[in-house]
Amino acid sequence: MKIAIGSDHAGHKLKVEVVKVLEELDVEIEDHGCNCEESVDYPDYALPVAENVASGAADKGILICGTGIGISISANKLKGVRCALVHDVFSAKAARAHNNSNILAMGERIIGPGLAGEIVRAWLETEFEGGRTRHA
Repeated sequence: MKIAIGSDHAGHKLKVEVVKVLEELDVEIEDHGCNCEESVDYPDYALPVAENVASGAADKGILICGTGIGISISANKLKGVRCALVHDVFSAKAARAHNNSNILAMGERIIGPGLAGEIVRAWLETEFEGGRTRHA
């Protein structure tokens, strides 16, 4: 499985922690930045992740900003992207099982690294239940 990941400056620290989780899960990672804590524009990092997922170059994507709101809105502008903003394990599972989300968005200012790891694991392990063709 190949995961495209990106964050803005406000999500950089959490992205570093999520990459560690992905490495533990032995998935291929394509990091689209940012790699700093200096102010950047989140759409510049949401777009390449969303494009990779929409084109099939990556199986799924993960985006992180301060709240997850802005970066998820940016990603969802691309056809074929179903980016879900998630801050708990239940929603992560539902986003996959019921909505077939292909990009996970989280907010570093909302959740910590431990919960983020649980969310990522749950989201990646949950399969789409099907039967909801409008989400596919």
